[in-house]
Amino acid sequence: MAGTVRVASDYATSPDALWALTKDLDALVEMNARMVTMTGMPHGDMVPGQVIEAQVSLFGRLPPQPYRIDILTVDDASRTFTSAEHGSGVKSWNHTATVTETAQGARLTDVIEIDAGWKTPLVLFWANRLYRARHAPRLRLLDQRGQLR
Repeated sequence: MAGTVRVASDYATSPDALWALTKDLDALVEMNARMVTMTGMPHGDMVPGQVIEAQVSLFGRLPPQPYRIDILTVDDASRTFTSAEHGSGVKSWNHTATVTETAQGARLTDVIEIDAGWKTPLVLFWANRLYRARHAPRLRLLDQRGQLR
């Protein structure tokens, strides 16, 4: 049984600034820190074909679990990346992120297709919360970089 999470978040910044933050793995670790501790992550921007073998811990309190992220595509022209992920009880977590221009700045749209077997409804709920929880840290990072309008 699979399901899909869609989260769109708007930012008062340029699409290029939001895209740079979106593909930055250090920013990902920082944005997730409140809900998921990620260790073993590489630094810098994600690249197509990159395979990431990390450990994840919910809230940094549960035992770390292996988690794999395969970066399938990173397209700077369309400001889109796709990844295929699995681990920590999740059979598949297929993620597409796209940054588009809006009248007020930029929008990040995340679409995540998740299959976690009988746990899928719980994981969908968790993923929805996780992606929405990234909004405030993303705003803070954009502000720290001087990229908010």
